[in-house]
Amino acid sequence: MSSVMGFTPEQQKDSEAVLNNIFNRKSVRSYTDQPVSTEQVETLLRAAMAAPSARNLQAWRFVVVTEPAIKEKLAVGFNKMIAKAPVAIVICGQTLKADGEPNNNWTADCAAATENLLLAAEALGLGAVWTACYPYDDRMNPAIEALGLPTDVMPYCIVPVGHPAKDEKPKDKWNPANIHYEKW
Repeated sequence: MSSVMGFTPEQQKDSEAVLNNIFNRKSVRSYTDQPVSTEQVETLLRAAMAAPSARNLQAWRFVVVTEPAIKEKLAVGFNKMIAKAPVAIVICGQTLKADGEPNNNWTADCAAATENLLLAAEALGLGAVWTACYPYDDRMNPAIEALGLPTDVMPYCIVPVGHPAKDEKPKDKWNPANIHYEKW
């Protein structure tokens, strides 16, 4: 038996769950003291690595930080919430290809991986927020130093992850004025 768009009822239920997860994703900046399990972290990383990748180079690299002293070094500027999160996941990009040539798509790969990670956090009932590193020297340099990153690996962003301390609500960002059909 078919339902909307030719989906079976089970397919319809699955598609609604995916869309609800996307529409309910929110930026969470305060966390409880409850730990994030290693299984949850692995699920987040598996989701991140399921992202699309330009030329399948999979330029993303991840540094999982739970050590308070390191999180404190990463918590610069507006990113103070990193220090209070149980886990911070630093999404980095391999800026060179295996042949030593520049990988000009590393930022796109990292962005896709970050969004997948954020959606997985939402699905797991965790809170997370995308905090920028690249291209800001005042955010990248502390991360490079604190994490000991090699010269061909750049910190793209840091995602603090934890159990939400507040009942955050998603923002409705739908704006038809941003859409053009056929031509601008």
